[in-house]
Amino acid sequence: MKPNSTPNSTPTTTLERLASLDSNTVSDALDFLELPGATFGLRPLWDCPKIVGRASTIQLGPKTDAAPTVHLITPVVDAIRTDDRVLVIGGGLPGISCWGDILANAAVAKRIRGSIIDGVSRDIEGSEAVGYPVFGRGVTMISARNRVVQIASGTPVEIAGVTVHEDDYVIADRCGTVFVPAAHIDAVLDLGERIARRQDGMVAAVRAGRSVADVMHDKEFEAIRAR
Repeated sequence: MKPNSTPNSTPTTTLERLASLDSNTVSDALDFLELPGATFGLRPLWDCPKIVGRASTIQLGPKTDAAPTVHLITPVVDAIRTDDRVLVIGGGLPGISCWGDILANAAVAKRIRGSIIDGVSRDIEGSEAVGYPVFGRGVTMISARNRVVQIASGTPVEIAGVTVHEDDYVIADRCGTVFVPAAHIDAVLDLGERIARRQDGMVAAVRAGRSVADVMHDKEFEAIRAR
């Protein structure tokens, strides 16, 4: 059974269908469809639950002057009005935090589902304490204040080599983070569900004693394309 599924339940909404899969299956579906989206290196920064949602994109960059400015990411958090958002944060600098515990508490209050940062976080125990999922490249103690600023939001951002647009779909679990272009979500879900069913059958066949060499032959995987 796939994570987040329950016996005799049928996912109905797009996010429910995505949540019934895992990052491996979604990555495979993107491979079959020759679409970008799977990343490497963006993993949970504490033992947090899976994130599934829609991207709210944020672009960061180095601060180049001494003028006081609003703290990065806070305007986006303040503007959130729905409960399907995942913050997707690009432009992190090596060793400099782009997430912390005060932001995590604010995000929980706004029912944000989690943060994906192409960078590092500080105060990770604070995010863990309030159950807020954070995925990224690592942890640090070095503050972003007077080092990093928010440059833009709602615009395309580059995350681990993948261009992510506002409202793209996000799934992140212990294996990593995958982004699905909004325009292709239906095709990815349809194929992902077929892949999941096919792979469940392959596991059952191996457990029943069928040769794993036969079960995992390329022709078996190519058969996934068939409805």
